[in-house]
Amino acid sequence: MNIKITGKDLEITDAIRAYVEKKMERIEKYFEDEFDVVATAKCEGKEKVAEIRVSVKGDLYKAVTAHKDLYAAIDKDIDILEGQIRKYKTKKEKMYRDASSIAKQEMQTKAVEIEDEVIKEIYYSIRPMGIDDAKLKLQEKPNDKFLAFINIETGKVNVIYKLKESKNYGIVVPEE
Repeated sequence: MNIKITGKDLEITDAIRAYVEKKMERIEKYFEDEFDVVATAKCEGKEKVAEIRVSVKGDLYKAVTAHKDLYAAIDKDIDILEGQIRKYKTKKEKMYRDASSIAKQEMQTKAVEIEDEVIKEIYYSIRPMGIDDAKLKLQEKPNDKFLAFINIETGKVNVIYKLKESKNYGIVVPEE
């Protein structure tokens, strides 16, 4: 926390400086990062005016209070700043929470929309061949996992596929 305390038409004593620093500890708990504080005290007639500005990552919080007692004005400014910061943080957290719940709902909606639908079609020609020829044809194309063909022995459509260990094959034969 970087604090700069200035006085206009008013001398800033060590007691005032220490009081502002002590009171700013209430604000410090709201921020993880470094922040800047500019406190200005001035006299306007019989009243003392305390103005405190807190800036954090581009966010600015400001409180200005006039009172007969400068210490009372500083206390009031701290209360105002604390309220502003708490309100802003609550609003920001709610916005993040709402945004994440909306995103989850959208993802669930999209998942429901895609469910139970054919989302990809592959076209290829089916040729008559024997099981050994189909196995050789499938070996020629290492990226393919299966091959549909017409079995010349039965005249029916069969599918030959690579098993997970990739050394053996399986065959899908329709029931009679």
